[in-house]
Amino acid sequence: MSARVIVAACTLFGVALIAGYVGWRERSAIAVWLAPEKTPSSLMSEKARSANAKFWEVLHGGRYDDLPDVIEALTAAYLDDPRDAETAAHIGFSHVWRLSERARIDRLPATITDHAVLARKYFSEAVRLAPHDDRYKGFHAGMELAEGTLHGDEKLMRRGYFDLMAAIEGWPEFNLFTAGYIMSRLPFDDKRYAEAVAYQWQNLDVCAEERVDRRTARYDAYMAKETTSGRKRVCWNSWIAPHNFEGFFLNMGDMLVKQGDPETARRAYANAKLSKGYDAWPFRAVLEQRMSEAEENVELFRAPQAGEKIRTMMISSAFACTGCHQR
Repeated sequence: MSARVIVAACTLFGVALIAGYVGWRERSAIAVWLAPEKTPSSLMSEKARSANAKFWEVLHGGRYDDLPDVIEALTAAYLDDPRDAETAAHIGFSHVWRLSERARIDRLPATITDHAVLARKYFSEAVRLAPHDDRYKGFHAGMELAEGTLHGDEKLMRRGYFDLMAAIEGWPEFNLFTAGYIMSRLPFDDKRYAEAVAYQWQNLDVCAEERVDRRTARYDAYMAKETTSGRKRVCWNSWIAPHNFEGFFLNMGDMLVKQGDPETARRAYANAKLSKGYDAWPFRAVLEQRMSEAEENVELFRAPQAGEKIRTMMISSAFACTGCHQR
């Protein structure tokens, strides 16, 4: 909003107020409209740097039990500077991690669902402060879907779905996976589940820069495209997600198993072994077991057992986040 527009609006507001033409509802609407926008900080504080470093140390170490301390440190830093987009996003992701890997918790409290509400709030702040970061938009949309589902809020669920579609358009290499992963919780016979599987194939297509064979699922021909820069860096492993590539194919295989195609799933799982970091991946034994049990897992993935930590869909497992992020 330009200074001239603000001055004109304030002048009109003042004249109307003096003349007695404006009631409290109109005054409140104008006052909110004229409030300054929240803008991002130019520098990260030392306190925030320390808290964010702790976040990465704990995530890369897979130390789920340390999450309460991480959330406390990040939140304290954010309250000191609520204009820090990165810290806000990491608070959101910490709450997502707490919720996503709840299979680790033996006695699950009903209040675990509060993490979805908090995650959405902090991702909304991250999106407001860094509106051009489509990763934050994807995570925020996912939390809209999660919270809408928890509260039976159809409007919020629909908003989340279409916000997710917009995030895919903004950064397909990143958000096609995000969308498919979030939607992998749907029943196998839901039309949106088929859409979620299609997103995984499309993700491979945009990373490979051509259509990947849906029958063979072979990805070895594209390994020379690996990069650590640009938007396609998210197709591969990185410092942020040391086993992103392996985790992608673990999830994709799971989704194909649930869909009822264990044969193609086994080939998708096998692509994880193409990674240079495969031997160091903490979850390689899980993937290899999945390959041998693919047919048996069809029904297990469609009707998961309560309390199952490993032999369940990746999205519902004890490694829902650490499958990609743990060193």
